[in-house]
Amino acid sequence: MSDTPVHPGRPSSRKLPQLPPAVRSLAPASALRLSRPSDTWFKPALSVVVASAVPHLTLLAIGRLDLIVYTMAGSLCALYGHGLPYARRARAVAGVVLGMAAGLAVSLVTASLTGSTAVLIAVGALLAAVQKVLCDATRIGPPGHVIFTFVSSAALFAPHHLGRIPGHLALTLGAGAFAWLVALAPALVRREGPERRAVARALEAAAVCAEDPGPRTRNAEDPGPLHHNVADPASRHRNAAAAAVHAAWQCLLASGRPTPVRRSLERLVVHAEAAFVAPGPGAGAADPERLRAWAALTRGRGPVPTPPSAPGTADELYGIDAERAALRAREGRRAARRTLLRRLGPGSPLLPVAVRTLIGCALAGYLCAALGVGRPYWAIVTAASLYQANLTLSWNRTLQRTLGNLLGVLVFAAVLPVSRISPLALVCCCLFFGFAAEALITRNYWLGSVAVTPMALLVLEFGGAHPAGELIGDRVVDTVLGAATGFLAATLVTNRRAAGRVEQALDATGRARAAAERTGADPAAEPTERDRARRALTASLVELREAGDTAAGEWWQRALPEQRLLAAEQAGHRTLAATAPRRGPTAHAPSIGAE
Repeated sequence: MSDTPVHPGRPSSRKLPQLPPAVRSLAPASALRLSRPSDTWFKPALSVVVASAVPHLTLLAIGRLDLIVYTMAGSLCALYGHGLPYARRARAVAGVVLGMAAGLAVSLVTASLTGSTAVLIAVGALLAAVQKVLCDATRIGPPGHVIFTFVSSAALFAPHHLGRIPGHLALTLGAGAFAWLVALAPALVRREGPERRAVARALEAAAVCAEDPGPRTRNAEDPGPLHHNVADPASRHRNAAAAAVHAAWQCLLASGRPTPVRRSLERLVVHAEAAFVAPGPGAGAADPERLRAWAALTRGRGPVPTPPSAPGTADELYGIDAERAALRAREGRRAARRTLLRRLGPGSPLLPVAVRTLIGCALAGYLCAALGVGRPYWAIVTAASLYQANLTLSWNRTLQRTLGNLLGVLVFAAVLPVSRISPLALVCCCLFFGFAAEALITRNYWLGSVAVTPMALLVLEFGGAHPAGELIGDRVVDTVLGAATGFLAATLVTNRRAAGRVEQALDATGRARAAAERTGADPAAEPTERDRARRALTASLVELREAGDTAAGEWWQRALPEQRLLAAEQAGHRTLAATAPRRGPTAHAPSIGAE
């Protein structure tokens, strides 16, 4: 960039560098590379073990291990919602339990009414597509739709009787209710745990951003030009910090009424935001070591640090309280429902992914059935698991799923003799692999699949022993065919709406930037309006980067407006930095007990 001053809201006309695509590489080594484990990997791992152990051992005690498939459907609901505050988690996991029961009910009724493999495959593919869209639209997060598809597809290809369906669904709902209790149990010990982790991540991301501000440096006393290059590492750090701060605010907004701990967390997020909107050396609030120290204390079990008030803290907290009240009001709930309906509407960018899922799962199921494979639902689940936000990520998932499943059948062959020692040994093996799957899957999906595959195969043993060679052979064939046909469908069904989503995100970012500039320059603007506009701009930048990364990984579509993307991000960050010093203390500081 030149040294010519640029207006904070106006992108420069100078040609900008091309943004390196974030998801375009097809190198197998990149797709299979291990990453650091998630900081909360043990939470879903322990939750699913506890939620499964009680129903499993109960059925073992009464000699009805054949019913485990129904209780497992409910127990697996404990995998969801671990990143949400407990108030939101209660609603989300309850919805997951009901959704799981609904999908299972459709499968059980269909299997009871018809024995036609063609019909069963069609219903399984349709269910997989619906589950994919609903999970993506509600953004329920990992493990997403795969668990729903696994349960409903497996139930489709087992014999059922209409009269027993209510009892089977009652087992699922009962296990799901227990899983709901397990998911919420940590709230008794650490009520603000999810909020603390979200804020700690924001502080850590802000510390990285403050440590490497790059050529773009500005503070409140420096009226000079802003230098910004979205292609440099510092800009990527800034985008990551923006996403982490936005996630922290969303978590705090959804956490319920303010408490002294949450108020301290909100003040910490204000400091994290200050670090990424105007990073630079010498700023006390942007000191990387200080931010990391706060992050460590926030993530720990001790008291949350109470930082000094950053400029604009009173306005920010007043705005947060007003925004929280607006979200809980009737109009706020209506707006949330309208947003969800737009994601599911006819123009939704999720529709091509749903069509991919439907066609891919159907092709995989019918091909396996034509070849005489006895369990085509494995091919359906394999195909359904491939579909990610774009085609490049779907290709990566294809490699990961195939490798993980093939290695997993070897693990199954080794552990099968141990599982057949006694029913208790079988239960223990399933619990172990359930824990291992969640412990490993955050390193890389293929590594988690190595544990998921033997667990899925061992579930069949609860209904009676099967020849090991038959199980292994069927699983290998289903994996290869499901992955091949699933990815073929993904390449044939193009997603040209991804580029349209970028255009919509660009327009939304422009409007959010204009609103932030207008309210930031107006001395008569209310603090709530000013800070809400800034948070809306941050959210629009996060959405813009997500839309750009998604579209960059799609094949066979028109060229992306990369210059506009770069210019919009540049202008957005400038606006955030330019409006930050204009926030001053007001008399609207929220009143809450001493901290």
